[in-house]
Amino acid sequence: MHRITGKAGGDSLIEMSPTDSFNDDTNGYSQHASCSTGSPQHEQSPFKSPLRPDVCVETCESLNTSLASLPRSDHSDSPQCEPQTLEQISALTGLSRKRALFLKFRSRIDKQQHSKDSVFFRDGERMIDFVLSYVEDKDGERKQERRRLYEANLVNVGLELETEDKSESEDGKTFFVKIHAPWEVLATYADVLKVKVPFKANDIPDNSDMPMNWLSTPFRLPEHIMHPEPDYFTAPFDKSKSDFFLIDDKETFFSPSTRNRIVYYILSRCSYYRDECGDRDKKGIKRLLNNGTYTAAFPLHDSRYWTRSRDANRESDRYNLHKHWARFFCFFKEQPLNLIRKYYGEKIGIYFAWLGFYTEMLLFAAIVGTICFIYGFLTYDDNEWSKEICSEEVGGNIVMCPLCDKKCGYWKLNTTCNSSWQSHLFDNVGTVFFAIFMGIWVTLFLEFWKRRQARLEYEWDLVDFEEEQQQLQLRPEYETKCTNRKLNRITQEMEPYLPITSQCARTCLSGATVLLWISLIIACIIGVIAYRLAVYAAFASIMKDSATTNLQVVGPYITPQLATSVTASCINFVIIMILNLMYEKVAVWITDMEIPKTHLEYENKLTVKMFLFQFVNYYSSCFYVAFFKGKFVGYPGKYEYMFGSKLRNEECDPGGCLIELTTQLVIVMTGKQVWGNIQEALVPWLMNWWGSRKARNHPESLYSRWEQDHDLQGFGQLGLFDEYLEMVIQFGFITLFVASFPLAPLLALINNIIEVRVDAWKLTTQFRRPVAAKAHSIGAWQEILNGMAVLSVVTNAFIVAFTSDMIPRLVYMYAYQPEGEMNMKGYINNSLSVFNISAIPLENKPDDGESPSWFNSSITTCRYRDYRYPSGHEKEYHHTMQFWHILAAKLAFIIIVEHVVFVVKFFVAWMIPDVPSDVRARVKRERYLVQEYLHNYEVEKLKIQLSQNTHDDCTCTPMIYPSIPKHEVLSECL
Repeated sequence: MHRITGKAGGDSLIEMSPTDSFNDDTNGYSQHASCSTGSPQHEQSPFKSPLRPDVCVETCESLNTSLASLPRSDHSDSPQCEPQTLEQISALTGLSRKRALFLKFRSRIDKQQHSKDSVFFRDGERMIDFVLSYVEDKDGERKQERRRLYEANLVNVGLELETEDKSESEDGKTFFVKIHAPWEVLATYADVLKVKVPFKANDIPDNSDMPMNWLSTPFRLPEHIMHPEPDYFTAPFDKSKSDFFLIDDKETFFSPSTRNRIVYYILSRCSYYRDECGDRDKKGIKRLLNNGTYTAAFPLHDSRYWTRSRDANRESDRYNLHKHWARFFCFFKEQPLNLIRKYYGEKIGIYFAWLGFYTEMLLFAAIVGTICFIYGFLTYDDNEWSKEICSEEVGGNIVMCPLCDKKCGYWKLNTTCNSSWQSHLFDNVGTVFFAIFMGIWVTLFLEFWKRRQARLEYEWDLVDFEEEQQQLQLRPEYETKCTNRKLNRITQEMEPYLPITSQCARTCLSGATVLLWISLIIACIIGVIAYRLAVYAAFASIMKDSATTNLQVVGPYITPQLATSVTASCINFVIIMILNLMYEKVAVWITDMEIPKTHLEYENKLTVKMFLFQFVNYYSSCFYVAFFKGKFVGYPGKYEYMFGSKLRNEECDPGGCLIELTTQLVIVMTGKQVWGNIQEALVPWLMNWWGSRKARNHPESLYSRWEQDHDLQGFGQLGLFDEYLEMVIQFGFITLFVASFPLAPLLALINNIIEVRVDAWKLTTQFRRPVAAKAHSIGAWQEILNGMAVLSVVTNAFIVAFTSDMIPRLVYMYAYQPEGEMNMKGYINNSLSVFNISAIPLENKPDDGESPSWFNSSITTCRYRDYRYPSGHEKEYHHTMQFWHILAAKLAFIIIVEHVVFVVKFFVAWMIPDVPSDVRARVKRERYLVQEYLHNYEVEKLKIQLSQNTHDDCTCTPMIYPSIPKHEVLSECL
């Protein structure tokens, strides 16, 4: 093996000579065993190892069974029936094509002795680590030349290729290039990527047993599912010290996820240009996929998800994941995180670990929120102010001022009786308690997650996986687009860089684009507000003073305020969904334009942009209802209008704006969750229904493993981004506005229980196997969650203070109750100001016929929500002293609650260490052993070399270790 260059992320790959790297005869294969018809680029070395005759017995039986199931006229075993040519087969359809494919394939089975349902090459020995697919089209010559150069370069770096001709594919059009990475390639790149591998069994006893642990038995999975691999101490792989590590079988030493990660690392950096051309831009599998040279690139699943592996010595991880994880009826079971990590890699594993932990913590928030909601329901009859609104003596005698100009008439307060009762379910003392509780809950969630994440970092060998390692792995797009080079002062090597002028220009353009799209969102929200203002007058005109004109059953519950709020919320939800379709493409385009240097930098920038877009998109309407609606209204005769138009600013319902915020939150949050589950579960199922049906109904030997996976959907660049974003947006709903809807955590809990299994089902059955990737945390999402946790304390304090009526009621009860009693009698009359009707401008008075039938000209005043002096007072229509007392109480409440919650948050964060003590001890123990073992390994190796130099004729193993492998000999020094 000749190592030309080993610089990770550089312009060149590590090149090896196959003749130096592979000594076993079985590593080659003959020309006749490689289906390269029409593909001259796939010539390989001679095949020297004979095929075993017992490999394909079961496949032949499957073929005969399939043949027997066809009508007699459609098949024949007579020798007169010659296999048809490829051109003839391509022209056939239906059963005739299947018959021709069967006869042709059966004629090859006896020669090749190989099942197409296998995950190995035709020799049955070399595992398929990756698959490329392509079809021939009009631009075939150029693409064929690219493929020839690209695959030749892959062979030069040591990969082994085998091609399946299009005639053997189901559609008769697709070629499949199977890729295998031999040991030398894996070992070389494992050294470059610093892959951690075991060198000693873990000797620290596990003391994780909890008291009464038997109670969790129904929620547990079998031990071999939860812990599919033994626990080892690990160290970064060093090819020059391969005998230091516990290598029992080179074929299984690196897990399949590690193998496909290494192969993808090579594919993403391999070029497809001639050396004399020097076109550095022609590099990487992503570019070949974008220009249509290849149609897909993916690692294979290890088996079909509904059957076990046919190899008795090989466990099917996909089957186990589907059986124990991806089924909905396993919703109460724990997740097999170690098996997920083993099969899909750490990045996907850490997502499901976070999602599962988040769902577990939601259980406590859901219980407390449900208790607060039940409290509001049980205190229904103690709601004194609602009784006054609904009574004929109080609410029936209070005439309210029109809520809009001209179209709206005068109305009685008792028409809002139902909304007042509904508001009490969410606007009560329990709301304050729950808002404070959620401020503490979110801190506990984030702190305990840090501990859980630290434990996973240790168990999954990610303790030393720092961002600095990723800095060496430059993005291939960065390497190709940055033509300038400069000297790295640390490595003293030339590396690509982006000039500062280009960086500034791209950053400014990116920021301007972000502001443009945020402005578009705000414009849509303003449009919805204008709709609310305009349509309210229409609803008020239609419903007049009675909501039961045409609706006998639900009529009493439908008011102009409710109709406006519900329809506006639905329209806003539709706008959100439409804008979401464009946001992802815009965010990806902007991030690509900035040309981030590393994968980590790319992910962080994309995360911030996507979250910023979605934050404004989902939460802007809730912020409007919570903090702006009803706050800038004015008073009769001097109302405030929207941007100087004829649309009067909205007023809150007499029951308060909190019930409208609840309505907005329920519609947007529930609608998003329902639509998301439909989109994630139903649509993929319909799109892949035909592929699954085809896979189940076809004989395994006629529908190959690579065709099965090819027919699945690609996981996509934004697969995990979308999942994280969905959960973080949900996290915002249950924290930022939870004071208005205590049942939000319960709805989120139900959704997440379904979400875990839907995501597992999609990943296991509906998607191709994604390329494994490492990640030691949830990345930038952690900081986003921390920021939202702090913001949630502020928003909930403001909601309780300014959106609900909690503070005005408390001020009235303690300071303004006329009888000096601790009750709410007279609160409604106290909270409504009086206006002289004769002072209303003529152009703003209701049109003829708009006033209700009970209204007569003898009524000279109307009431409105505010604390102002009446007409005739020396401070006419100015705010009363009670208004300023209430404002002071609101500000004091915000300051006190924020400081109390923040103090508790910081105290809890200080009390709970981020890393558990046992994990810290294990990390120290592992680092000590690595240093100690490496030191003694070098000492023993030096002794062996000196001994060999002294006794050149002695080649035997030292007699003190007559039957122990070499790596155990060298590690026995402790």
